[in-house]
Amino acid sequence: MSDEQNEADDEEILENATFCEACNEVYGHQLLREKPVGEGRDLLLKCDECGSISTLEIRPPKLIRIPFILTDGPNSQKITIDVDEDEEFILGDVFEEDEKLWTINQILVSGERKAKRSIADQVVRISALRTDMVRVKMTLTRGEQSDSESILVEYGKTFTAGHLMDHRGETWRIRAIHTGEGRTMRGTVESQNIKRIYLHEPPQPEHFEPKTPRERRQAWKEGRLGFNPNPEVPKEITKKRVTPSNKRKKKRPRN
Repeated sequence: MSDEQNEADDEEILENATFCEACNEVYGHQLLREKPVGEGRDLLLKCDECGSISTLEIRPPKLIRIPFILTDGPNSQKITIDVDEDEEFILGDVFEEDEKLWTINQILVSGERKAKRSIADQVVRISALRTDMVRVKMTLTRGEQSDSESILVEYGKTFTAGHLMDHRGETWRIRAIHTGEGRTMRGTVESQNIKRIYLHEPPQPEHFEPKTPRERRQAWKEGRLGFNPNPEVPKEITKKRVTPSNKRKKKRPRN
């Protein structure tokens, strides 16, 4: 039997375990009486270790209102949300509000100080960004001209540098992706980590002019000559069989 199993066997299960002030330790207690008080209750307990009797008051946490600034792309709104006073907020936490997902990106406590985590009753204001949809900025380059646009995509959608993507009915090649830490020209990045996507027109195929009927048939087959609903069948070049004029005649055997 392993040491972990021995330790598990030695563990004692305590009923109504709570802190005993007389023992200055956590011990099991007997429940003598229970009294409802508002939305909570008062428990009269007897310590199993020392026999002292004490009252344990159980109350639901109070609700407090915290200002939230919710940012969805270029638009922001300020609202207040009721939360438990002992609720803890941590940077990066995701919560739901108005049937949308939001990620906490800033927590301000007393003195307008920024904090990575805080209990609700110490929070002054929280800022959050919409998570389920992400606005991705793009730079589209066509020849010498570049334009800036943005698209709204799902959180977690991936883009791969070097691949093709459709935008407004046109096909573009992802030349590079900027993540804030630098550009990648090969990697795959999720939408929430993208600062900007750089798109270039894919190179246009050169005009192809078939030189022989065989090349023409193959070009139609591969689609290099576009859509051909009623293709014209090229005329075959027939080879004439040439008979040499000086062909030796087969001699007949003499009788």
